[in-house]
This record gives sequence, C-alpha cells and structure tokens, in this order.
Amino acid sequence: MELLSILSFLGAAIVLTLMPGPDNLFTLAQAIAKGKNAGIFTTLGLCTGLVVHIAAATIGISAVIYQSALAFTVVKYAGAAYLLFLAYKSFREKSSSFNLNNEDSLDYKALYKKGVIMNLLNPKVSLFFLAFFPQFIQYENGNVSMQMLIYGILFLTQALIIFTLISLFAGKVGYFLRKDASFSKKINLIQGALFTLIGLKIAFSQK
Repeated sequence: MELLSILSFLGAAIVLTLMPGPDNLFTLAQAIAKGKNAGIFTTLGLCTGLVVHIAAATIGISAVIYQSALAFTVVKYAGAAYLLFLAYKSFREKSSSFNLNNEDSLDYKALYKKGVIMNLLNPKVSLFFLAFFPQFIQYENGNVSMQMLIYGILFLTQALIIFTLISLFAGKVGYFLRKDASFSKKINLIQGALFTLIGLKIAFSQK
C-alpha cells in the first residue's frame, strides 16, 4: 500500500464522514439533547458497529447483503423502524428539567447500545464500504482482504475522532441552549424530529 493511496483514502473518508448522514446526525442529536458524554458513548457504540461492518466487508458478507434485495430491504426497514421508535420515545419523554452540570444520571450503557444498533441497522454503511474501499485497493499487490482490513481500521479511527469532536462541540452548544427554559421544554421534540427525519431518510433511500 502506497502512502499516497493511504492519504487519498483518509482525505476522502474524512469528507464523507463529515457529510450529513444518519450516524453523525444521530450523534449530534444525542450530544445536544443530553450533553457531550451522551454523544461520546453513542460514538463508541457507532464505532463498535463499524467494526462489524468492516469485518463483514473484509470476508465478503456485505456483498451477499448487497446482492440480496430482500436482505437489504429487511435491514433497511428494521433500521428505520428503530429510529422511529426512538423518535416516539423522545416525543413522549418529559423535558421539564435538565441538570446542566452533572451527566452521571445518564444511562451510558443504553446510549452505547443505541449507537451499536443504529449503525448495524443502517445497510448503507455496508454498501458504502463495498463501493468506497475497492477504489483504493491495489489488486496487483495481492492480499485484498488485508488491504480492506487496514483501510477499515483507518476509517474507524478517523470516524472515532470526528464523531468525538462533534460530540464535544454539540455538547457545548447544547449546554447553552438548555439554559433557555423555553428551549429545554422543546428539546425532546427537536430530538424526536431529528430521529424521525433520519429514519425516513433510511426508509426511502435506494441502493
């Protein structure tokens, strides 16, 4: 693997990670609504999901899902349904008060689990790896699986860094927004609306 190929891959990966999509919008929503730690634990869950996608792409399972219209559809609608369920829960939650200085009451395990499920039920991630990674594979060097794995680790690393930075930034923004009593009362509605939009985006997306 040449250094130029690695740098080109990282540049493209960073741009694609920063583009608005289900994962970074999900992280943004959690961090604004519940603080930076919520975003960070959601990020850890999302990146755990990426490990599964990377492994699947490396051994070829993602290609099977891509070729199967039924499997793709099932995963897609399961992901959309999960997000709409989270939206429903957000709309029903009471947002009468927020502890701006203490996030110890947050269920970090639940946030991590949400991140994992969110990522695993997004079939676009697998299709992204299948479409994106092969463009940087040097087939003449052989050992394609190892190259896929290395690129996967690089992608995972930059995604972890970027999503963590998003969490820190969104947490700061959310802290100031939650000081506004009128905003605090509406924050679960805003989070629910974001989950709804992400879910609908996944449901109506095409291969």
